[in-house]
Amino acid sequence: MMPAPSHHDRASTATGRPRDPEVDRRIALAAVAVFGEAGWAGFSVESVARQACVGKASIYLRWETKERLLLDALAAHVAPVVDADTGSLRGDLIALARQLVELYAGPSRQAALRMMLEAPMIPGLAERCDELRQAQVKAARAMVRRGIRRGDLPDDSSVTLLLDTLCGGVIAHILSTPQHLEEAVQAGLDEYTENLVGFLLGSTRP
Repeated sequence: MMPAPSHHDRASTATGRPRDPEVDRRIALAAVAVFGEAGWAGFSVESVARQACVGKASIYLRWETKERLLLDALAAHVAPVVDADTGSLRGDLIALARQLVELYAGPSRQAALRMMLEAPMIPGLAERCDELRQAQVKAARAMVRRGIRRGDLPDDSSVTLLLDTLCGGVIAHILSTPQHLEEAVQAGLDEYTENLVGFLLGSTRP
């Protein structure tokens, strides 16, 4: 989601050259990359402009503050987890695990991890992190309820424990990977998610 144009922005585009969506996208991607690499302490309009190969004026035309820039960039490029009804509990949980892998091991992984650590220090980001967590809980709750209705899970199955195990397993697996093994681990993530879900389902059955 890109920011709504300000009055100044609307006036500029009405009388001059229209904004270039590709520049918008490049700036937002640069903001995500800078935040992931340097954190909030190293995040600035100047550093984003340098990464995106644009002038600072191009950024201020679109975003009034660096806080707004970061929030909009993260909203656009750090996607929330969504429910996926595949027709089976195993398929649902694998789909959920793969979304978590994309979130924490995909192109925006450093920014996603930074969000968890630095959200309280950044105005508005704590709310964004809470939205991501609530999306994960909502998706897991829907999957568990379907699993219970199908008879795949006991009636008293805990959404909290299921999500903690699944999300915690994915994050721990990614964070504990030594740098020299990253390529091999990336290549085996699909197999890992299937094995993790198999282990989880085995532990939830009576």
